[in-house]
Amino acid sequence: MLNKMGVFRTVLSLTLQNGKSGLKNKSGFRPLLTCAPVAMISFDRNAHTQELTKNIQYISNEKTKLTADPKTMKLDKLPNKPICVMINWLLAKQKHVMKYASIYLEQGFDVVSVSCTPWQLMWPTKGSQLVAEDVIKFMAMNDNGQPLMVHGFSVAGYMMGEICVHTMKNKELYQPALDRVVAQIWDSAADVSELSVGVPAAVFPKNKIMQKTLKAYIEYHMKKFHETATIHYIRSSQLFHTTLCRAPALFLLSKSDPVGAERSNRNVYNSWTELGIKCTWKCWDRSPHVQHYTYHKKEYLEALSEHLAAAHLLLQPEKIRQRI
Repeated sequence: MLNKMGVFRTVLSLTLQNGKSGLKNKSGFRPLLTCAPVAMISFDRNAHTQELTKNIQYISNEKTKLTADPKTMKLDKLPNKPICVMINWLLAKQKHVMKYASIYLEQGFDVVSVSCTPWQLMWPTKGSQLVAEDVIKFMAMNDNGQPLMVHGFSVAGYMMGEICVHTMKNKELYQPALDRVVAQIWDSAADVSELSVGVPAAVFPKNKIMQKTLKAYIEYHMKKFHETATIHYIRSSQLFHTTLCRAPALFLLSKSDPVGAERSNRNVYNSWTELGIKCTWKCWDRSPHVQHYTYHKKEYLEALSEHLAAAHLLLQPEKIRQRI
């Protein structure tokens, strides 16, 4: 019988067979160790996506070609639009990302879509921390005088903590970028305590046996690699709870979601409220992880539009009403 490390190596070898980084299913390989499609892919008549890094995409209704300096993340052209930094859940499919991005495109925003792979999450110093560094650099180096907001899903709570960690290294440079954020939305935010539940569900959504195997490995990983992984998760969680971003926050979650758990979200909500951050709580009885919009569309959009309106970001209210 294989030990936990042996089983996980077997899982990884399956994902990398034939030189492809993904999981084989009926429709082909779904990405595991890579993310972000090639630049300038059209998703509807108006929306266009281009790759700034392997983890960051710029989505706009404009076809203007943009490039970012790889060291500073400064764009060669600065679009004169409000920007939504959207930090996605693990292995989010592009069509699902666009479902949310299109809401902001209709409001006159451009969207910066951020992805983090399971591998990057498991090895933060070589993965997720580098992504977080690029995100805060982008926010700091591209101040166009327009509003900035953050919409995060699931693992985005952890990523925001890493963004705060990097901000602490140079607050003079990066804190003004977080101060420019006028609204933040957290959909199914997951804490470090839910890591061993959330990652297996994202990687193997329909395979309970493989979920159990990967869950066992992640628990082993967090004990074995405490210094190179777990201490970073704990630090990120601490800084997410004592966030450096003080913009009004909307929490969207459900009581039935074991990944974006009500208890851990309530802890963040209480911590932020004590810090003086205006927080709004929307918790449904039942809906799956990062699927609250699908299951409660009307209420989700109403809560979202009220939050945007309070921050003076609801530029086209009729567009959201049409969705409802």
